[in-house]
Amino acid sequence: MACIFKVLTREAWEAFGRLRVFDGSAADKADGFIHFSTAAQLPGTLAKHYALQTDLVLVALEPTRMPAAALKWEPARDGALFPHLYDVLAFETVIEAAPLAMTEAGAHVLPAEVMRWG
Repeated sequence: MACIFKVLTREAWEAFGRLRVFDGSAADKADGFIHFSTAAQLPGTLAKHYALQTDLVLVALEPTRMPAAALKWEPARDGALFPHLYDVLAFETVIEAAPLAMTEAGAHVLPAEVMRWG
């Protein structure tokens, strides 16, 4: 299975590394699950939820390392199936992480590795 992605603030990424577990952002906690995106869904996720935000880290994750019963693919934006984790996220699921650059126009630039990761 291809990896899935989580966008984190640098602060959340650093805390995840220290604590070795991530229990979700404020939005995740409000919705009751941790939101992820596929490689194809990333541009829309960044535009909708992270517009003009700087100091972000893109984290590639291995879904087969997550509890199978807790990872659900559910309809979300435009009816597309998005991965949602109904559990905490263990650091052992991380494959790669990279900072997200931003153009002068305010668009996020995905690392070239994303297609290799995804």
